[in-house]
Amino acid sequence: MGDGKWRTAGRALMRVIAVWAVSTLTMLVLAGALPDFQLQSDDGDTITKTAFTAAWGAGAFGLLSALVWPVLVRSLLIVPALVLGALVFFLNGSLLLIALSLIPDGRGDANPETAVVVAAVMSAVASATSTALAVRDDEAYRRRLSRLADRRRRRGRSPDPVEPGRDGPPGTVFLQLDGVGHDVLVKAAADGLMPTVAGWLADSSGHRLTPWRTDWSSQTGASQLAILHGSNHDVPAFRWYEKETRTVMVSSRPASALEMQRRAIQRTRDGGLLTVDGASRGNLFSGGAGQLALVLSMAARRGKGRRSRAGYFAYFSDPANATRTALSFVAEVLREIGQSTRARARKVTPRIKRGGLYPFIRAFATVVERDVVATAVLGDMFAGRTAVYADLVAYDEVAHHSGPHSRDAEKVLVRLDRSLALIAKIADHTPRTYRIVLLSDHGQSPGETFAGKYGLTLKDLVRAGCGLPVPRRAQRTRSASEARDAVRIALHRPVEGQEAEHPAKLSDPIVLASGNLGLISFPDIEGRASREQIERRHPALLSTLANHPGIGFLLVRCGEHGSVVLGPGGAEVPVADLTDGEGPLAVFGVGAASVVRRTDTFPHVADVMVNSSYDPAAGTVHAFEEQIGSHGGLGGEQSRPFLLWPRGLTDPLDIVAAETAEGAPVPPGGGLVGAEAVHRVLTRWLQESSGPQVPVRAEGFGGAGLADEPFPGDAAVPEAPGTAT
Repeated sequence: MGDGKWRTAGRALMRVIAVWAVSTLTMLVLAGALPDFQLQSDDGDTITKTAFTAAWGAGAFGLLSALVWPVLVRSLLIVPALVLGALVFFLNGSLLLIALSLIPDGRGDANPETAVVVAAVMSAVASATSTALAVRDDEAYRRRLSRLADRRRRRGRSPDPVEPGRDGPPGTVFLQLDGVGHDVLVKAAADGLMPTVAGWLADSSGHRLTPWRTDWSSQTGASQLAILHGSNHDVPAFRWYEKETRTVMVSSRPASALEMQRRAIQRTRDGGLLTVDGASRGNLFSGGAGQLALVLSMAARRGKGRRSRAGYFAYFSDPANATRTALSFVAEVLREIGQSTRARARKVTPRIKRGGLYPFIRAFATVVERDVVATAVLGDMFAGRTAVYADLVAYDEVAHHSGPHSRDAEKVLVRLDRSLALIAKIADHTPRTYRIVLLSDHGQSPGETFAGKYGLTLKDLVRAGCGLPVPRRAQRTRSASEARDAVRIALHRPVEGQEAEHPAKLSDPIVLASGNLGLISFPDIEGRASREQIERRHPALLSTLANHPGIGFLLVRCGEHGSVVLGPGGAEVPVADLTDGEGPLAVFGVGAASVVRRTDTFPHVADVMVNSSYDPAAGTVHAFEEQIGSHGGLGGEQSRPFLLWPRGLTDPLDIVAAETAEGAPVPPGGGLVGAEAVHRVLTRWLQESSGPQVPVRAEGFGGAGLADEPFPGDAAVPEAPGTAT
């Protein structure tokens, strides 16, 4: 063994001894502080004997955690993910009780409740110590993570795989900050909330930033489907009704997401953005990736191919990860309760109810999903994957309930930036170089809810216009989000919308909401209902809707003009004659006419499409759901997400210009327009660096074993290895 290998082995041994020593000291301190935790015989022991007992117990607990915990978690993978998270403390405590039973002469003892506390503290301290030691050793830091990735890869690969190397073609990591608008990102960077992003923008050789415009349906289902699979044709909203099957399609329902993905692939004849050695993490759709974790569309699959929950095992297979996340989960629940209580006490407006299960849903999105996805990305980078696409939903969930410009949402941006910083630091130590592309799928527009402003929901207004009974008190339209349905899936519960899959009364209109976009369907009218058919049945409905102050415009098919847009004061413009800056669409800005025309061609466009009113001075809309930060329709920041890319890549506007020169239509108002255009840009970037590739054939790798890394969120991000703190 050469001198270098002896030094490496010596440093590794010293780190093990240091972690063991700190764990022993922690156990001694806890034994002194907790009356029900004992490390001495009933007659008492010398200090040396007690220290020996603590060292024995700490060593046994460490070995059990390393050897038994992964097997234990894998055996419990069938348990719902959130239940598994709740079991973390009790499982860890059980391992500690076993470790104490192995101490000679029976000197170790603790009651079950105390064992849970001791195990949690020891796991957290051991992980923090290991991380603090490793990040100061550049080679050890890189080698440890690389070894963990290699170990997982070898399970599904030949003994001597050919790695691309850092001098080969770079990989690309696409990180989607769900719901973060262009203006929100710029302000957060300028205000110091996101120093990592600010550094990228300030560095002349760093990144460049541009906004892009969404389709009419400004929500994750439409945007991410097009970004990953190249088409969002016939996706009119987050949820819509299909008459031929009497089904309500919901973008965050696994069966619907899988069908949307199938239709997109059938239309484009392309498996997706990630088909070559790709990984999809925390997304609604797979993108054609072979490596999946927490992918909603794959949750609809059964049997061996159902791998969407593998990311939970990959993360919770280490007790330190599990403990940290569980503790942070509880802290986030308490943080939300405190923030909502403070908002009520200060009478902040607009404001919606944030009780019930929402604190737990928020904690799932901002802690569990963030940690699992971020850790999976780290694993993908050390596995050398060519393309990784991950969605971080934390901001979107909080902004829905607290507002996109609230302090609550800003604090989430701070924690997301820490995750970005960690990923950027890890990129310096991976087997291949990585380019980090940051993007969002939509923004969010603030505003009081439609029901809060006007005292009735859109469904109530439709029923009133149809002459149907309306409840005396306004009924809440339940807020929907990807995080809420992800929690239901994690608990093996049916997602919202399944109960409405087969409506009981075909005579009643079906009213669905997607942010400030509403959809009205008449299930007993075959095909798309015309204006004439609707007015014969309900003469007052369309005029009631069009003239309501909370509604901006309607889209409805017309037998005489094909389709028309209706607005206040009897405004009526055929879709073919729509122009930006005129008529009912004037306040909605450049491109509004083209996205309305495009949606009008969809086979499953609703009988009546309803967009709320928009105040351009205040930038506010009125969501038809219980959301004070919303997206899904036209109006304000929701339609203006961002794309942030390394300067070495071709400018997206140059790609658009090249497409236009080859005969593609000129985007209205210029710029990057539509999620399908974003897909073409990302595809071009992958092609630019493709070169000779060696696809990674490992199955199931999701970042397991990275528990010793800095916690990607709430904990402070350490300095890069080899630098002073």
